[in-house]
Amino acid sequence: MLNALLITNPKIGDPCGRIETISKPATSYDFIVVGAGAAGAVVASRLSENPKWNVLLVEAGPDEPAGAEVPSFYQLYLGSSELNWNYVTSNESYACLNNNGHCSWPRGKNLGGNTLHHGMAYHRGHRKDYERWVEEGSTGWSWDEVIPYFKKSEDNREIGRVSAKYHGTGGLMTVERFPWQPPFTKSIMEAADECGYGTTEDMTGDQITGFTVAQAISKDGVRLTSVASFIRPFRHRKNLAVATNTLASKILFRKKKVTGVEIIMNGKKHIVKAKHEVIVSGGTINSPQLLLLSGVGPKEHLKSVKVPVVHHLPGVGENCHNHQSYALDFTLDSPNFNELNTDSVDQYLATQTGPMSGSGLAQVTGIVASKYTTPDDPDIQIFHAGYQAVCNSSSQVGDLGSGGAKIRIRFSAVNLHPSSRGRITLRDNNPQSAPFIWSNDLATEHDVSVVMEGVRVILNMTNSNTMKKLGIEMVKIDIKQCSDFEEGSDDYWKCIIRYDTRPENHQAGTCKMGQASDPMAVVDPRLKVHGMEGLRVADASIMPRVVSGNPVAAINMIGERAAEFIKEDWGFKA
Repeated sequence: MLNALLITNPKIGDPCGRIETISKPATSYDFIVVGAGAAGAVVASRLSENPKWNVLLVEAGPDEPAGAEVPSFYQLYLGSSELNWNYVTSNESYACLNNNGHCSWPRGKNLGGNTLHHGMAYHRGHRKDYERWVEEGSTGWSWDEVIPYFKKSEDNREIGRVSAKYHGTGGLMTVERFPWQPPFTKSIMEAADECGYGTTEDMTGDQITGFTVAQAISKDGVRLTSVASFIRPFRHRKNLAVATNTLASKILFRKKKVTGVEIIMNGKKHIVKAKHEVIVSGGTINSPQLLLLSGVGPKEHLKSVKVPVVHHLPGVGENCHNHQSYALDFTLDSPNFNELNTDSVDQYLATQTGPMSGSGLAQVTGIVASKYTTPDDPDIQIFHAGYQAVCNSSSQVGDLGSGGAKIRIRFSAVNLHPSSRGRITLRDNNPQSAPFIWSNDLATEHDVSVVMEGVRVILNMTNSNTMKKLGIEMVKIDIKQCSDFEEGSDDYWKCIIRYDTRPENHQAGTCKMGQASDPMAVVDPRLKVHGMEGLRVADASIMPRVVSGNPVAAINMIGERAAEFIKEDWGFKA
């Protein structure tokens, strides 16, 4: 019943603002964008600003369901196989050992991609991240050079509390704090000050460390996906076509020049020509997979799965990495209750405020520097969960758990500077087969040690006087493989972290950006695939190193830059 009310609500389900998708593609378009996620939607929107260009945006999944627009339901729809690629890594030797070396990597399969499922936190990383990119060959991607593109996307509703030096207004993507925060938020801030970690108003501003209530990509208490921000306002453009439930199965070439894309729509294959370019925005997993299926990648691997080699490019699928974390659960000396009730539902439907208009404690985060780095280059992030107004159980929503008679909350310690690297390869030449994913998470002593340092931060916070007054108590950890180690010792925590690893959904790097002289670089600093004509990649896969924080805003920025490069190369000026 609630879902039916959400669908028909003009401010939430927006039934009159939905995109009318095509049932059959035209024979050709000027540009074809594959993937409607955080970057692809931006690229397609910006390219269609030129009325002389026809743009096709291809998405493997369906439209976004109205219920996912509710901030407190932020993970709920990852339980749907229709909206989730349901990827699982294999052969892990150092992570997810309690699951036989298989880590779950859920990824959005729908308009908006993972922007329909993430926690909506607006973060960019910081200056040092982009300095490293430049040092490694990504010229033109320094902090000062990317800031204008962050600001271009942004319509920040809190200028004054956050600085106009770093934030923009008038862009297509609304950024603000959620209308509602749990009262426990104040306790986290007090504990951060008590423990010396401090607080900050804006982690993308001058003070990048400390704890804060993060800004979010939402508008008046409703989630904004990349499609809601960048495509829906222009759904009537005659030069912008959107194809849903359509799988891009192969990029087509004449020698090393792109000619088009093979797609599967309604069970039927179509060949769609690209007059100018194909932009691959499938994400860290699907982008290298599509390149490999198309014959672009390490020739030995392509031959092994019987894919004809178009261009030997050894870096495709390499440099795979992700933020790694471990979560600790606690109970509070307060009676358990459900934030989703008749009152909160009525309030949200009427005004888009109250517990459903926020992500519970997930909007609270902290950035801290471990002993392995410097304060201007922090490497630990602390996430939180709890007080979430959602209507299903912990077995389906990973950040929730039952505390029995008491309220249960979660603190997670995240390594922002992963040094472990894995790869993505094909299982076979069938485009509908999931690729083989080996994350190699926590393979280095550095990575597991940083997560452990983050655990120590959590323990310091929860042992503070502020928290003790609330009767906080850690939920017992029961991993028998680690029982031989002294509880609380470094060896104990390293064992626990490796057995009960929590991979974040921040994968990056598999189509690495860099100079042609770098054998692992896949795209150049203008995001063109090395050695190919008419082919670019624009998404998190191009990051040489994942940014130090929630990456979605940086992926939006990559989309903005890709569109700008394309416009410059094809002589279009707005």
